[in-house]
Amino acid sequence: MAQKSANLYARIEPEVKEQAESILSALGVPASSAINMFYKQIILHRGLPFEVALPPNTLPDLSSLSSEELSEELEKGYADLKAGRTSPAKEVFARVRRVHST
Repeated sequence: MAQKSANLYARIEPEVKEQAESILSALGVPASSAINMFYKQIILHRGLPFEVALPPNTLPDLSSLSSEELSEELEKGYADLKAGRTSPAKEVFARVRRVHST
């Protein structure tokens, strides 16, 4: 096993660090080992070892839309309603909760 002598300093959000370290602790994996594994995967994949993309079907942030953009979104919703492309409210709220819990 190679001797570990390089240091890594990174600034991350305290909540992210706390949550990740809690999970790693439950797994019995020190944070330094997890970071080393992550770096080794970057080398093996010659890039990030996971897809970096926006989640599908992201909901628009209504507060950031202009009046015209809001009207477009409302028109899309009305067109979906007329075409029968709707979902029960219970399913929609479950999806919203999943999106906002991650």
